[in-house]
Amino acid sequence: MHRETLVALDRTTLELIDRYWRAANYVSVGQIYLLDNPLLREPLAAWDVKPRLLGHWGTTPGLNFIYVHLNRIIKERDLDVLYVCGPGHGGPAMVANTYLEGTYSEIYPDIGQNEEGLRRLFKQFSFPGGVPSHVAPETPGSIHEGGELGYALVHAYGAAFDNPDLVVACVVGDGEAETGPLAAAWHSNKFLNPKVDGAVLPILHLNGYKIANPTLLARMDDEELRELFSGYGYEPFFVEGYEPFPMHEAMAATFDTAFDRIREIQSAARRPGAEAKRPRWPMIVLRSPKGWTGPKEVDGKKVEDFWRSHQVPVANARGDAAHRRVLEEWMLSYRPGELFDGAGRLLPEIAALAPEGDKRMGALPHANGGLLKQDLVLPDWKSLAIDVPRPGSPTAETTRYMGAYLREVIRLNAETKNFRLMGPDETASNRLDAVFEVTNRVWMERIEPYDVQLAPEGRVMEVLSEHLCQGWLEGYLLTGRHGLFSCYEAFIHIVDSMVNQHAKWLKTSAELPWRKPIASLNYLLTSHVWRQDHNGFSHQDPGFADFVANKKADTVRLYFPPDANTLLWVTDHCLRTWNRINVITAGKQPQPQWLTAAEAESHCRAGAGAWDWACTCPVGEEPDVVMACAGDVPTLETLAAVDLLRTALPELKIRVVNVVDLMTLQSHTEHPHGFTDAKFDALFTRDRPVIFAYHGYPYLIHRLTYRRTNHHNLHVHGFREEGTTTTPFDMAVMNELDRYHLALAAIRRLPGLAGRAETAVAAIERKLAAHHAYVRQNGEDMPEIRDWQWASK
Repeated sequence: MHRETLVALDRTTLELIDRYWRAANYVSVGQIYLLDNPLLREPLAAWDVKPRLLGHWGTTPGLNFIYVHLNRIIKERDLDVLYVCGPGHGGPAMVANTYLEGTYSEIYPDIGQNEEGLRRLFKQFSFPGGVPSHVAPETPGSIHEGGELGYALVHAYGAAFDNPDLVVACVVGDGEAETGPLAAAWHSNKFLNPKVDGAVLPILHLNGYKIANPTLLARMDDEELRELFSGYGYEPFFVEGYEPFPMHEAMAATFDTAFDRIREIQSAARRPGAEAKRPRWPMIVLRSPKGWTGPKEVDGKKVEDFWRSHQVPVANARGDAAHRRVLEEWMLSYRPGELFDGAGRLLPEIAALAPEGDKRMGALPHANGGLLKQDLVLPDWKSLAIDVPRPGSPTAETTRYMGAYLREVIRLNAETKNFRLMGPDETASNRLDAVFEVTNRVWMERIEPYDVQLAPEGRVMEVLSEHLCQGWLEGYLLTGRHGLFSCYEAFIHIVDSMVNQHAKWLKTSAELPWRKPIASLNYLLTSHVWRQDHNGFSHQDPGFADFVANKKADTVRLYFPPDANTLLWVTDHCLRTWNRINVITAGKQPQPQWLTAAEAESHCRAGAGAWDWACTCPVGEEPDVVMACAGDVPTLETLAAVDLLRTALPELKIRVVNVVDLMTLQSHTEHPHGFTDAKFDALFTRDRPVIFAYHGYPYLIHRLTYRRTNHHNLHVHGFREEGTTTTPFDMAVMNELDRYHLALAAIRRLPGLAGRAETAVAAIERKLAAHHAYVRQNGEDMPEIRDWQWASK
């Protein structure tokens, strides 16, 4: 167990560090409680206190303590340090420290470095029209939304990848340490290459309690914690105590040791010819009381070093004079007269402890990643396009062409090292393995002679944790780089909550002029619901699109390219965008190819359109029925249904509409990609039946189109939560997305047609019965299904 020999700091420096810490604590308490009288120049009155007290005190003094000690390290060693605040509700600490260092006032000039600025700073916190109580996009120096626990450490590692000169100091709260994503995130050290990456210094902040209970790790003794983190591959150092001055000395000594270790690891790894191996990175376990330096008791009940200090320790300071006295004594215990001058400015000798310029953690460019973002060098996607001599031919694995495109992206950006591909052990499975022609999987563990495509330096990151893939990519994007996450469609739901937080971050960031746009969060969802027939019901879920569609229209995009060339265009487009969440859904199994490169480009730019070559009515003429589709399997089944209908009912006028960009279905008043009513009506008609075959749950199409004139004629077929281990076509039949049900729907929705099409209906129903019997006897689809091809007429 490491407890460093205490190195005595200069007494003056030690006192200045303590005063800076006291100032941060004072400003933090003021944010939670005060409307006015920010320097307590007068006795605290009821009207000085906010009517609603919101905020979290318990974790804040520890966060302030870490921040001031990092300031010393940065100044002495001239380092770039990114502060990732895992206890996100410690918002008062991050705001206080960025205010004291001057960054806050530079970004928000109306909150100046004076008494009036302090008053405004205090009032705005958790106040209508102000800033949230947690660490949020509004907080300078932050890349990490503190509204949900579990993701701090994985974001920290994402920030460190390909940032060789960056140290990410990541504070992990002991409540947060109980979450599953955080537990997995400790393994990120196995992917950090000291030769090309930065460093992450995890600081496990154990203050003993969460909202109303002890925390698990805080009740573990030091020896058990040492064994735990040694097992994770870290070298743990311990700092613990209560008295401020001994704690300052201990923290300074431990930081010096930890940063020395980081420098030694990186220097050794970066020597010419050095062997790449995984080091044992340092981490710190900081034990300090919850609510440290706050009231020890309130109303005779224990507060400091207990869960009652978690949020607002003095709950009724406005309405209860006794509570108000406790608050006043608490704030005066920091001796503000020793911290601020007569004008309310931090005294210059204290302010001098903070780094200067971009070295301040609140002003670090990495925390505003758009400042560092470089556009990707992208290939000409048409040079990688598949030749399509006629619709439906050839048959190919669509995502394999995307893999070739990503290979070129990695090759073209090899020098800048600003693109990574994430995925849970599925790169090859998802047919993206062309990337391995130019790179490998990142692997810092032992490599056996028979292993393939593993190397310490690589652009592909695979781990069987969707949380880690998502978090690494978020941290990577938020610090100015680019990437893509490839995942089985059913299991992307694992990161729903993380996507939710990232979407909120993007929405709020876009409203802050000083936050520069970052590269979009891009997904490829493949191995999708309609081709998970072999894995069965557990792998069949297309609902991520429904979840994403709930987010702000300015943020989300949903793409369903039907073939390889449309997939290439969509991928190229998504990698050029910023501040978006782009979801691309495309299958990896062999399927017909429909559009040439030129046709794909025109179609994708429009977002949706009629495929004239598949229609049975002249261009410009109103159809009897519209057969619409979104998704690769729905497109195939729709065209097969049209083939059935034009053979059985040649007089029927059919328009075939394919939708690539699902958000075109919304009104242009609701989404930037939405069609105007006139454009929508011209495509889908105002009064004709529309049989819409959709990749996912039918309700989403109704949600997007409910205001359209012809919505009452829209009949959507999609996933109906029917699934099992069966044949691909049987999956479609079970959910009535197959060609037979689509053809029957068109016949039955056309007034008067059913009676004239009795023969066709009977033939289709016989085919459904024959299919049912055939697959259950033979275990595969009928030859006429397997071998069907589109025949132009």
